Amino acid sequence: MTKILGISAFYHDSAAAIIVNGEILAAAQEERFSRKKHDPAYPFNAVEFVLNFANLKLSEIDYIVFYEKPFLKFERLLETYVAFAPRGFKQFTKSMPSWLREKLFQKNMLLKLLKNHDNRFKDEKKIYFSEHHMSHAASAYYPSPFDQAIVLTADGVGEWATTTVAIGKGKDLSIKKEIHFPHSLGLLYSAFTYFTGFKVNSGEYKLMGLAPYGEPRFEKVIKDKLIDIKGDGSFKLAQDYFDYATGLKMTSSKFHKLFGHEPRDSKKEKLTQFHMDIAASIQKVTEEVMINLATSLKKEFGIKNLCLAGGVALNCVANGKILEKKIFENIWIQPAAGDAGGSLGAALAMWHLELKKERKNFKDQMKGSYLGPSYPQDQIENELKKIKAKFEILNDEHLIEKTAESLKNGDAVGWFQGRMEFGPRALGGRSILGDPRSSTMQKNLNLKVKYRESFRPFAPSILKEQVNKWFKLEGESPYMLLVAEILENKKINMTDQEKNLFGIEKLNIQRSDIPAVTHVDYSARVQTVSNETNPKYYQLIKKFNEKTNCPVLINTSFNVRGEPIVNTPLDAFNCFMGTEMDKLVIGNCFLDKKNQNKDLQKDYKNQFELD
Repeated sequence: MTKILGISAFYHDSAAAIIVNGEILAAAQEERFSRKKHDPAYPFNAVEFVLNFANLKLSEIDYIVFYEKPFLKFERLLETYVAFAPRGFKQFTKSMPSWLREKLFQKNMLLKLLKNHDNRFKDEKKIYFSEHHMSHAASAYYPSPFDQAIVLTADGVGEWATTTVAIGKGKDLSIKKEIHFPHSLGLLYSAFTYFTGFKVNSGEYKLMGLAPYGEPRFEKVIKDKLIDIKGDGSFKLAQDYFDYATGLKMTSSKFHKLFGHEPRDSKKEKLTQFHMDIAASIQKVTEEVMINLATSLKKEFGIKNLCLAGGVALNCVANGKILEKKIFENIWIQPAAGDAGGSLGAALAMWHLELKKERKNFKDQMKGSYLGPSYPQDQIENELKKIKAKFEILNDEHLIEKTAESLKNGDAVGWFQGRMEFGPRALGGRSILGDPRSSTMQKNLNLKVKYRESFRPFAPSILKEQVNKWFKLEGESPYMLLVAEILENKKINMTDQEKNLFGIEKLNIQRSDIPAVTHVDYSARVQTVSNETNPKYYQLIKKFNEKTNCPVLINTSFNVRGEPIVNTPLDAFNCFMGTEMDKLVIGNCFLDKKNQNKDLQKDYKNQFELD
């Protein structure tokens, strides 16, 4: 029995994953335990969790694989500073001490940190390093249902690579092409995230959600000045407009002059039509690059399957466009596409590439991405009693009936069931649910429950077999990583007066039979739910459908803005009591806000830093 632990850490979204004889057993991000969003620290708690889940001590692990190679990364930083000298001196003096003190000697540092789990662990020969983009590519290809695939990874930057193309066949996976730093689609998108006043490495979703409110009127400027896109989708960025290679900011004064604005200060400035048009423009350029890459790769390699990973693969609008254009017959996207998934990819690369183990069965190996901790019913009850929560215990049938009725009546319901999801999306394990037919639900959930910008869209969870009756989507989207348009017969056409509205004014127009999950451009980020991977959630949507003729629920992550998704029953109760959520369902415990002791209320509105 071969036991492999994968770790990603020290940049953002630290995580740990464990595989035994090639089977993915458990994976989780450190942020869920530490309660610090995108926590970059060594993932002590996540490692503890995966070891406990597999019932193993660290000294019983055969291989420990880190998701990137520190020496290559150091080489890239040094060469970048030399190439841009003297411009990057300030950044250089900031980052060098920590590299010279610890990061270059990462093996020693990891050994020290690993000993905290098990002082019998002494064998540093068990520690290996994978390459950043190979970790991404392995996380996308090996759990996919394909026996061969083109694997496209795109993110900010790994060691040198920012975009790679790999070919997977059977157990083999090899990188064929790379685009290197400083030319990066991920960093280009992050530069615009920064420019519109959102936080880099977490606000990219907001930029994507804002795009449909704008017109892409800066598309030509971006393509003329900032990015040179070749016919095959490869690209180069004009470095004098950016400051990420040498400075402490993403964009340079030349960038600000080009668009006639300084970066938005989110504390002082509201979003305007200008920012919406900027978002629409960079989104359109990103889609064009991804579509060009996909088209040229299909032509060159002639393989019908595509796998995606890296932070850019979380751009579900671009993914949806690739699918819609039918460039590939099948697409599979790693649900933990960002750096967290690198921990899993590093472990899988060890098993298949270094140990040369064959892949056995070609089906989705991610288990619905439900790879985190779960809590037995007696533990849930004990934790709730300890904090003096008032709850009733219901059997499954009664629980689903009562929850579906609450949702039908317009309640916002916290839903905490089974294992926590791995990756940035809540998929019905740690979710806040609502009725998508309500025209006010999107705004209310955003402002009263999530405490975030009103424009941000919510995703529909739909019964797998009903998806093609509501959306232009053939096949499945289990990980909420594809955007599809709603069908014509479900749309409500806009009046001439409504069509003339600008930007955020469009938010309150009812666009379809399920307005709370229909974005301004009639699209939605779809999650298909199957009875195989999440039977309880499936049964709930089925019961809601029986009551309403609507096989769809709003599904958003169980947290407020700036907070990591809840992990424990206590996290869930605190979030429930700190927001205007109406009901909470944890395991078989049903809680009504009206019955709770007022002294247990929390002030969650300013509890977490803006993300």
